[in-house]
Amino acid sequence: MFYDEGLHFSCQRCSNCCRIDPGFVYLSRTDLTNLCQRFKMSVKEFVNVYCRWVQYYDNTEVLCLKEKTNYDCILWNNGCTAYEARPVQCSTFPFWSWILEDRGQWRTCSEDCPGINNGRLWTKEEIEEQRKRYEQNLPIHKSELLMELDQ
Repeated sequence: MFYDEGLHFSCQRCSNCCRIDPGFVYLSRTDLTNLCQRFKMSVKEFVNVYCRWVQYYDNTEVLCLKEKTNYDCILWNNGCTAYEARPVQCSTFPFWSWILEDRGQWRTCSEDCPGINNGRLWTKEEIEEQRKRYEQNLPIHKSELLMELDQ
């Protein structure tokens, strides 16, 4: 792997990954639980206020955070309002599978993220752990949550 000797990354909290461009922040059951606790809301309340259903790769609908009309994340307000409880997708950036595919992908992402190639050195083992967390953090499918939301 191109990162056998590790990679430098420290979040600069520039919010480039949270704003301006459209995107999807998929929520797992763990993410939803943590966010509900953070905002002291029921699942139903949180989903109604902060979430939307989007089509996923397997053509099912999954839970995703909403975006504002300017494409900012619904949780962004001069910084992440849920930073300590942010979704795994957010907390594992930039150690996502497709970014770690090769040095070219990493370099391309570094053009938009000032934290990539700066800051602390992450070991290969730490990177692989973050990658694993990202890959195992599967979004909630609509069918899994419908009965709970109807209550």
